[in-house]
This record gives sequence, C-alpha cells and structure tokens, in this order.
Amino acid sequence: MPETDDARASGELRIENAHRELLDQVLDKWSLSVLNELCERPCRFNDLRRAIPTVTQKSLTATLRRLERNGIVEREVVSSRPVAVEYRITPLGKTMRRPVDVLLEWATAHMPEIERARDAFDDGLD
Repeated sequence: MPETDDARASGELRIENAHRELLDQVLDKWSLSVLNELCERPCRFNDLRRAIPTVTQKSLTATLRRLERNGIVEREVVSSRPVAVEYRITPLGKTMRRPVDVLLEWATAHMPEIERARDAFDDGLD
C-alpha cells in the first residue's frame, strides 16, 4: 500500500511489508559489500570472493541471486574458456548510491552518540 498524503503530512513513517522485504534483501551486510565492489567495476564471482574474503561461497551466491532478482545487479555469461560469469551493477542499482551515501553520512555523524548508547545499554546488563 503506497504512503498516503495524510501519512506524509503528519510525518508518520510507514514501512510496508514490500519495502521491508526489499530493504532486508539489498541493504544487508553482504549486499552492501558486493555493491561496494560492483560500483567500481564489473566482477567475476571469484574476484568478488577475493575482494570480500569473509563471505562464504554459499552466502555470496545467495546475495548475488537476491540482488539479481531485485534488478540491482545483472549476471552475464562471458564466452571464454572456461565459461565465466561476470556481475555488474544495473542502472537501477546505481540509483541506490545516493540513498546509501546519505545513510552512511548519518551513521558517521552519529556514531559517537550511538557508541555511548551502546555502552550505557551494555553497562546496564552487568
């Protein structure tokens, strides 16, 4: 259900299930790492594995499939011997750059405050 004019006017934040599902799929830990690599240049699977050494093959495969399903990256079979697959960010995926940059700028600006809140919370658990 799209956000109504009334909800926008009242400042109400409404996150629909479709939005939540999409954001979960394209802004998770591995997706951001993959997008960071693909923003620079197209990459083959093993290039991505080397660039993100902590990701498992299974997680990288699942991440690439989710991003491809959502139209954020595209997969191209490269005719070579042996046959290889190359991934690149799509024009739709490129439109995510600015919103992600805004979130990162917010996180950078507020990280000291967030760390203080985390410390206070953790101290309350002791």
